[in-house]
Amino acid sequence: MGAAMRRIHVGNALSAFGLGFTVPYLYVYVAQVRGLGSVTAGLVLAVFAVAALIVLPFAGRAIVRRGPLPVLLVALVTAALGALSLGLSASAGTVLLSAAALGAGQAVMQPALATMIVDCSTTETRSRAFAMQFFLQNLGLGVGGLIGGHLVDTTSPSSFTLLFAIEAAMFLVLVAVMATVRVPRAPRIEGAPGQAGGGSWKQLLGNRAMVQLCVLGFVLFFACYGQFESGLSAYGVEAAGISTSALGTALAANTLMIVIAQFAVLKFVERRKRSRVIASVGLIWAVAWAVAGYAGLGHGSQTMATAAFISTYALFGLGEAMLSPTLAPLVADLAPTGLAGQYNSAFALVKQLALAIGPAVGGPLGASLHAPYIVAFLLFSLGITVLAVRLGRQLTDVQNQPSLARSRVVTQGGAPADAVVAAEA
Repeated sequence: MGAAMRRIHVGNALSAFGLGFTVPYLYVYVAQVRGLGSVTAGLVLAVFAVAALIVLPFAGRAIVRRGPLPVLLVALVTAALGALSLGLSASAGTVLLSAAALGAGQAVMQPALATMIVDCSTTETRSRAFAMQFFLQNLGLGVGGLIGGHLVDTTSPSSFTLLFAIEAAMFLVLVAVMATVRVPRAPRIEGAPGQAGGGSWKQLLGNRAMVQLCVLGFVLFFACYGQFESGLSAYGVEAAGISTSALGTALAANTLMIVIAQFAVLKFVERRKRSRVIASVGLIWAVAWAVAGYAGLGHGSQTMATAAFISTYALFGLGEAMLSPTLAPLVADLAPTGLAGQYNSAFALVKQLALAIGPAVGGPLGASLHAPYIVAFLLFSLGITVLAVRLGRQLTDVQNQPSLARSRVVTQGGAPADAVVAAEA
């Protein structure tokens, strides 16, 4: 990695650390510590999603026009102000405004950082770069949540003020780190559709492969990430009798699987067609939902149900590890020259929509209609496989399998080695 890429990865880790540092405790902070009630706390969580949906379409255009670094710096300062204000807020109005600033800043960070990774990588190194990003994000979230949990005290508002102040300070430190990054322009895959200019949303919607990838991305995030802390956890508690400690263990198993498997699966993923990798993830997640069905609907012991439920989260983690070096690089390779920021923002917008709708649908369904919930999301997972196969038909050979670019360069760059030796003889 060059110096720029190292700093970008530091940025990813610190931004994830800040997110894990405070977000798990937002509900408790607003509802109990500030005494604003569960309704206001629920609105704060909703504001995070709404703020992201509002700013992401504008963020993509800003990244294209100004570059990812200035947009990232503005997002970091906005998030720092939102975090500090949230730690000092005592009324519902200021809490909601602060949450909007923090949510908007954090939402814009991701496509800005992703675009910087695209600009600092090549087709051959991009999958590894995004795998490292995902690894550091999960590590940052886990470490941040662990440290934050030891700092907070529900009887002391000042402990939460300290928590948000530290998060704000980290964002400002990150401003200083990222301000010195020099971002080059990365080479693009030749022959990709839509390489001619024009950066309108109409052009993006005219890219059939990108539209299909966005639909596929929505189903992926809706059927997995959108269920972790809502529908699947509600199903585990209500149907499988999972304790809160076992639920925490399941979430830890998910993170541990990602940390262990991320680089173990990387070589496997790099040598396969991206559409087939995504299709395989759909099958793995279908198995995960079947295992979850056994945990809640089977007639085994509580120990078996708990083990099955934890295994479900671990299987989801395996699929996530396979997706991280696949999805984001594919978005970058579909983007016309100079428009990676807009495409990254569009895909981030799709993700936010899925994360907003997923809990609203999955939560009530997982808590009350146990069998229909499992069947529905098992079918969603199989749908991922179908959509991935269809997407593969819209991709060029190199977009679908970037490793082909290297072999073609070798083939076209000169005669085979044995022919050269024969000619010299």
